Amino acid sequence: MKKILIVFIVGCGFVFGALNYHFILTDKSIKILKKADLTFDNTFVDARGAKELKLYFNPALIKAGAKDLLKDVGK
Repeated sequence: MKKILIVFIVGCGFVFGALNYHFILTDKSIKILKKADLTFDNTFVDARGAKELKLYFNPALIKAGAKDLLKDVGK
């Protein structure tokens, strides 16, 4: 019973993180950005190479501040 409770608590932590944060994979590292809305959309975003442009055209990422994040990275 104790193991089930621990697994449930850890699972809830992963769901909470997926609902509240964007995890953006850039060329050099992973950036974490707080979401503006609680959704599972765009939780994990690949922004390596030419795919970086989709950060500029995605309304959810723009609202969360992806443009400022890329300025900090130096792009």
